[in-house]
Amino acid sequence: MTKLKTFLYSVSTLSGTIIGVGLFALPYVTLKVGFWVMFGYFLVLGTLVILIHYFFGELALKTPDFKRLPGFAKIYLGNWGQNLAFFSTILGTFGAILAYLIVGGEFLTELLSPIFGGNSLIWTLFYFVIGAILIFFGIKAIAKVEFWGLILFFIILFAIFFRGESFITIGNLFPSPNFSYIFLPYGIILFSLWGATLIPEIEEMLGERKKLILKIIPIAILIPIIIYLFFIYLILGITGFKTTESALTGLKDVFGNKIMSLALLFGLLTTFTSFIALGLTLKNVFRYDLKMKKNLAWLITCFIPLALFLIGLKQFIPVISFVGGIMLGIEGILILLMYQKIKTGVWRNLTYPLILVFVSGIIYEIVYFIK
Repeated sequence: MTKLKTFLYSVSTLSGTIIGVGLFALPYVTLKVGFWVMFGYFLVLGTLVILIHYFFGELALKTPDFKRLPGFAKIYLGNWGQNLAFFSTILGTFGAILAYLIVGGEFLTELLSPIFGGNSLIWTLFYFVIGAILIFFGIKAIAKVEFWGLILFFIILFAIFFRGESFITIGNLFPSPNFSYIFLPYGIILFSLWGATLIPEIEEMLGERKKLILKIIPIAILIPIIIYLFFIYLILGITGFKTTESALTGLKDVFGNKIMSLALLFGLLTTFTSFIALGLTLKNVFRYDLKMKKNLAWLITCFIPLALFLIGLKQFIPVISFVGGIMLGIEGILILLMYQKIKTGVWRNLTYPLILVFVSGIIYEIVYFIK
């Protein structure tokens, strides 16, 4: 694999994984808090996420290969860090995979059931089976899916834009903010930008060129930020106060069946690539950190989220808020504490206010869910 090809596959894998189900909640959240509040959140949390990923990239370069977050925490923080990392990584990734299964299955149902028939359960199971197969076969297959999936993603996004441009009303982008929702974007945006657990996968993919990871990280996170802002502009500009929680269903009253099918394909691609890549990451946590056999790691990774779905956990916004605000907050704190072990001076001091941000976010999400 040439240097350029390696670089592109690595960027597309990280960006393609980050661009996931959280994308579809963003226009609705913007409707609640206003565009400028969301823009401010992206500036602050985007910078925070790039720093955390960059710090984790530095840790990955200084740590033996085939370790994931819990393995890193064991080395730098001891048993308590490893146990907390297992808790946050496993529960958080299960929640993320569940969210992709919920929304991805919904998009596949809307796309194919009018043609072939069948209910949502059948098409969600079909979505699950294809994803589980790709998770089983590993990083090379997924890297190619992510790369071409991201290319098709851009093509479809711009096709929707050119079809819907005439329906965009700029005034729709600036609704009156409801300040009772002022903290609502925190967990959702954090979830939408997070890809730290995939950093070791990217390092593994780069092979001898692993130092490229520090250049890949900011690019791979800036791409989703730009796409998210464009998506908010597109969806909220078209649907305005009729914007729905899953974004795409609000387009039914504007577009015909062909464009709606294209939009659903766009949604399907977005969720599916992240579903398989995060599934691979969790499988490798079980394999390399918990020393499970490959097939058992795969079964647990894939079938626990499926079981959660089958028992009725099917509301994706509460799921991603919980994962983003609490589980990813814990991951962020652990990465910062580990980073303190390898740095001194100004970079080490920077970790303290960042830890405070995550702690505050965790407290908010806990209070929010108690209410």
